[in-house]
Amino acid sequence: MNNAPEVFGRAVYLLDATRGKALLDENATKRMPIASLTKVMTAYVVLKEAKPGDSVQIRGEDVQYAEDGGGTTADLRPGDRIPVKELLYGLLLPSGADAAHALARFYGHGVSGFVGKMNAAARRLGLSDTRYVNADGLPTSDGDGYSTAKDQARLAAAALRDETFRTVVSTRSHSVDESEQHQAYTWTNTNKMLGEPGVLGVKTGFTNNAGFCLTFAADRAGHRLVGVILGEEISSRRFDTAASLLDWGAA
Repeated sequence: MNNAPEVFGRAVYLLDATRGKALLDENATKRMPIASLTKVMTAYVVLKEAKPGDSVQIRGEDVQYAEDGGGTTADLRPGDRIPVKELLYGLLLPSGADAAHALARFYGHGVSGFVGKMNAAARRLGLSDTRYVNADGLPTSDGDGYSTAKDQARLAAAALRDETFRTVVSTRSHSVDESEQHQAYTWTNTNKMLGEPGVLGVKTGFTNNAGFCLTFAADRAGHRLVGVILGEEISSRRFDTAASLLDWGAA
């Protein structure tokens, strides 16, 4: 392959998931906070647990949790009962901490129980440098959870095998019509790469400790490329770096 493009961030990893081959590794096994990339595992566990007809009732505590933590939200309204497949859009597109809390509470049962399921799933997937402390990636009084760029790329490759997950993370905008069970919602994806050839998403993240983070993926030239950028200092540059890496990896 030609020389890799210049990359930025504290850790960067690019995986050819079709061949199971690492194409680029810059500090990819260094443990660090991953912010809202955490929600990829939240969705992964929910999709393993959820039944097609499940609906999750939003409580005031879900909304208050997101407000207290300063997290991004899906602007959920207490009392609404939202089908789980719709709520996954609220989790993954605007990166709703309120949606994460509601899903964790419902499928835990209880948030702490759900976090236990997240860590058990990480162990099953062989993500030995990953530890979750909540379902959303917000800092806690006990410190952040952690993972690595390599572990998060492997998780994304596994999650993308699920058609529902793949559909959600590759959607630019999603609207939920008002019904007797809930009010109307419209959620917009925070991933600025969507629309590029073959791009599948996957997830953005930011906290002060984690910096700007991105898990990205695309199907190019018969291969599924999955990458992770952690600890970038400039928000927009992570998307430019990811686009350059996908072009390079597919060449």
